[in-house]
Amino acid sequence: MALEIIGAGFGRTGTYSLKAAVERLGFGPCHHMSEVIGDPGQIRLWSDVAAGRPNFDRIFSGFRAAVDFPVAACWQDVLAAQPGAKVILSTRDADDWYGSFSQTILPLILDREAWPTNARPWFEMIDKVIIGKALGGRTDRDGILAAYRANEAAARDLEAQGKALVFNVRDGWTPLCRFLGVDAPSEPFPKTNARADFFASARSGTEEPAT
Repeated sequence: MALEIIGAGFGRTGTYSLKAAVERLGFGPCHHMSEVIGDPGQIRLWSDVAAGRPNFDRIFSGFRAAVDFPVAACWQDVLAAQPGAKVILSTRDADDWYGSFSQTILPLILDREAWPTNARPWFEMIDKVIIGKALGGRTDRDGILAAYRANEAAARDLEAQGKALVFNVRDGWTPLCRFLGVDAPSEPFPKTNARADFFASARSGTEEPAT
C-alpha cells in the first residue's frame, strides 16, 4: 500500500489531531509515533533510517498516511520514495511551538539519566532521529528554531507548486478537506493536546502521548 499523505510537521504542531482527522476522512491507518513506541520492529527500522539505511516500504507497510515524528524528520526522503503522496505540514507560530517543544519533547530526550530502562531503545532512536536528523544536531534555541523554519520553508515551496498544504489545525476541516478532495464531516475537528498526558505517557515508556 503506497502512502497517500506524508506529514511534514514536527511534533507539538497538532500532529495527533491531524492523525485523527485524516483517519476520519478515510486515509487510515495513519502512522504516528504512537505506532512506533511500543513496537520493537518499528524502533529498529527507524534506528536504521537514522543510520542511513532506510526501508520505507517496511516501515509504512499497511499505512495510507504518516504524520508526526519520526516521518517529519525525513519527509522529503519519504516523498522521493513515494512521489504520488500529498504533503501536509502541520504548523504553528515558531516561538509558540518552541515554547511547547522545549518543555516537552526536548527535555525528555536530553535527560538521558531519566530514560526508562524498558524504553531505552526508543529513546535512543528518537534522539538520533529528532535531534540528529530533524534538528541537525542542534539543541540550542536558535538552532532549533532555524531547523523548524527551514522545514516549514521547504513545505511552503511545495505548496506554491500545488503539491503540499501548510495547515494549522485551528483552521479545522475546510482547508484540509479541500486539499484532499473530500467532503468535510459535520462533527468538530479532533483536538488532542494535553501536556500533562504527554509527560505521563512518555515517562512510562509504554505509550506515546498526543503531539
